[in-house]
Amino acid sequence: TQYSALGFRVTRVLPDREEVAKTTSLPEPPVSIQAPFDEVEAEAIQQAWAEYLGQPVVQTNSIDMGLVLIPPGEFLMGSPEPEKNRDGDETQHKVRITQPFRLGETEVTQRQWQAVMGTKPWKGQSHVKDGRDYPATHVSWEKAMVFCQQLTKQEHQAGQLPEDWRYSLPSEAQWEYACRAGNSTAFHFGNEAGKLGGHAWFADNTQDVDEKYAHVVRQKRANPWGLYDMHGNLWEWCTDWYEGSYYRKSPVNDPFGPEKTPHKVGRGGSWNYRSKFCRSANRSGHPPAGSAYYLGFRVSCGLSAK
Repeated sequence: TQYSALGFRVTRVLPDREEVAKTTSLPEPPVSIQAPFDEVEAEAIQQAWAEYLGQPVVQTNSIDMGLVLIPPGEFLMGSPEPEKNRDGDETQHKVRITQPFRLGETEVTQRQWQAVMGTKPWKGQSHVKDGRDYPATHVSWEKAMVFCQQLTKQEHQAGQLPEDWRYSLPSEAQWEYACRAGNSTAFHFGNEAGKLGGHAWFADNTQDVDEKYAHVVRQKRANPWGLYDMHGNLWEWCTDWYEGSYYRKSPVNDPFGPEKTPHKVGRGGSWNYRSKFCRSANRSGHPPAGSAYYLGFRVSCGLSAK
């Protein structure tokens, strides 16, 4: 099914979730959601789009991976100049996500990786716990893309994925839009770094207490769109090449990064990094062939995935 024309505008005044559930006809497309919006609005928007598309908010694929529906919309990517600990590569700019897409509810787990690839790249490596619900680590960008290609083929053969949809890594813009879930603050829950421990695994509650490894997924609070560990646990690969000045010339609609550079984008921070690196706007770059105990990924799925 093609969704290129889908969209509608949601104002700041939205019905509560019970009222949304009773909705029998939704506004006609096109128009997009404009951030910021709060947690109640985020859930209502997501539910309304699920009903519009005739899909559940969370779909589960053949390897028991939850895929969360992310509505299209418009937001300010990057960070405002007054934000504490902001870096010079976070120039704030308008971005419009024009297509609905799905994003992994969690980072890809060891169980999910093995179900597709049949390998254990983390085996025998340092700073790793072995277990089905620990995230897959020591996975390069290149291997993560192979995983996405193999999963796409597997799901097509199983009849679990429309032929014109693909699994991939999210773009950097998709990742930040999904992480923020309508919020314009440093973290999806606000600006208070002191509250990060309830939402993320990072140096303060891992490295400093001698738990030096990525932790089991889904143990911390999800963001308003139901995504876990968007802050901390592991740096997550994105499709984009990293360039520090790219934001100053980024296109508005569905940006997918600059032409080839030496590094691919990583987002979200990691278990061994401090809170400032876990902010929604923070960016990092890593060689695409590189792998480490602090690198992992989650998949995106949709028409717009590359």
